[in-house]
Amino acid sequence: MTIIFLLIGISLSVALIFLGAFLWAVRTGQYEDDYTPSVRMLFEDEPTDPTP
Repeated sequence: MTIIFLLIGISLSVALIFLGAFLWAVRTGQYEDDYTPSVRMLFEDEPTDPTP
């Protein structure tokens, strides 16, 4: 029975760590660019010059 309480505590700790990481990512602007991924496939790649 003790192991169940230990596993619940560990799982809650891991969940809180992931929640904190997600909130940190949102507050620092990691999810702000929602336009570029939707139109990236419409742009052609620029050709590179093979001569050095």
